[in-house]
Amino acid sequence: MYDEPVAMNVAATQASSAAEIVLAYHARTKHSLTRYAAGPETLDWDTQPNPFREFAGCARTELELGAERLTTSFAEACTPGSVGPFALTIEAVGKLLELSMGLSAWKEYGPDRWALRCNPSSGNLHPTEAYVLSRNVPGIVDGLHHYQSRDHVLELRCRSSSSPDAPARLWIGLSSVQWREAWKYGERAFRYCQLDVGHALGAFRYAAGALGWRATLVEDVTSAELAALMGLDRTDAFSGVEREDAELLIAIEAAPSTVAAAERNIPGAGESDGNPWTGRANLLDPRPLYRWPVIGQVSDATQGRGTGTSSDFPNYPSLHRTSESCAVDVILGRRSAQRFDSKFTMSADIFYRMLDGLLDRPNAPWDVWNFSPRVHPIFFVHRVEGLEPGVYALPRHPAAAHALHAQLRRDFEWETPAGTPAHLPLVRLLRTDCRIIARTMNCHQAIASDSCFALSMLCEFEPIVRANAWRYRQLHWEAGLLGHALYLEAEAEGLRGTGIGCYFDDALHEILGISGTQFQALYHFTVGRALTDDRILTLPAYPGRRMQPPRETSA
Repeated sequence: MYDEPVAMNVAATQASSAAEIVLAYHARTKHSLTRYAAGPETLDWDTQPNPFREFAGCARTELELGAERLTTSFAEACTPGSVGPFALTIEAVGKLLELSMGLSAWKEYGPDRWALRCNPSSGNLHPTEAYVLSRNVPGIVDGLHHYQSRDHVLELRCRSSSSPDAPARLWIGLSSVQWREAWKYGERAFRYCQLDVGHALGAFRYAAGALGWRATLVEDVTSAELAALMGLDRTDAFSGVEREDAELLIAIEAAPSTVAAAERNIPGAGESDGNPWTGRANLLDPRPLYRWPVIGQVSDATQGRGTGTSSDFPNYPSLHRTSESCAVDVILGRRSAQRFDSKFTMSADIFYRMLDGLLDRPNAPWDVWNFSPRVHPIFFVHRVEGLEPGVYALPRHPAAAHALHAQLRRDFEWETPAGTPAHLPLVRLLRTDCRIIARTMNCHQAIASDSCFALSMLCEFEPIVRANAWRYRQLHWEAGLLGHALYLEAEAEGLRGTGIGCYFDDALHEILGISGTQFQALYHFTVGRALTDDRILTLPAYPGRRMQPPRETSA
């Protein structure tokens, strides 16, 4: 079932190119007011897939838990050069992984117990896996390791050779176990896996910033090369179990260099010659009830790579933050709100600061991103002081503003609200109470109307996908990255956010006046003051292991 995709659906069979396969998949997996995308008819929560992948037979290295000792502020973590970099050692790598892919807490309600992680995930299903490629990092064996978040350990998959005189280097590879999402969400799961990859990319960027490090996307590697590098193409390790899809590679920079991180030599799989691969992946779901072959097909169609097109960042003024929240507190405290206070009103200053954090400037998380912005939020504002309820747009580059103006409804206002910071490209489209619309468009979920604002991430779509089908993944990553920025910006302001993957795609497009596929909604989000359920217990992420010594600063 897991080794390769089976029969294709009719629309995809008729498609003659990878781009057409992707466009057919996207159309097929839209929710509508009359039907939802194909998914399982029933769920047995007692038999859901194991949320933790591990490899039996690997040497394991236990990592130190020490992130809570970091004193870096959230503002400093977002600003390159504001924190003296930590040395690249096993202790610092442990902090990086703890703050990006590690557990943040356990939750308990009656007989149920589940883990929360620093990286958000659709349905808390966590399809994203992380691999560590190390070279001359003190305390870590050179080679490829799988990060197992439940125990906060590295599993050595394969040693590699490197010159002892070479500088210490670190790369992070991300993959997706698509069945974890498909188990609950069916055919739409591929979309959610890609959004989760964007969230994980953001999680690594903010975690690296807390250590004074930089994170850079590596461009010059194809999907097949990345799969080989991470050992994901090895049938001996994955026979009979859920496969993983190679997604992206991140270069971690602990010290300034005159050579771009993405351009430096990456230890390849060839360096493992003579060093045996070890470990066999565990089976996550022994009783799968459904098959979704279209997921394997769109995965195959989106293999490849892309080259960034971003030019110099626009000349925005420096990002201004008044909060001195500790980065660790923001990252470990992040949660998805389940309910919002429908009477709470957000201040305009907070609203504008959150929007300011979405602009394409050399701050976190956008300095990890090599591509020009293609995702542009449409806001449904409910309760923001001094801002009339209604629909607003934030085009994230000037050309998109012109394209959106041509695509959206002719009767939209396109006016800058009074009091908007001069550099912020926010425009009002329509003055109206849009709570019912927001709730309806988001699969009738109250979180979209009880929040202070909800938003839809409109993405420049079909021309980009037709030019390179791989960009279908990358466009979702950008939306997930934007969502991760919103999560942490909200947390830093004492508020909460929630990502929304369930929305009525074309009904939303129709409301906005979009008739073609030049723009498509890829992700929804909502922000407000969360209401918590005191019946749910919050327990330590790593009971018995966490220490509480004084916080530490960089060198």
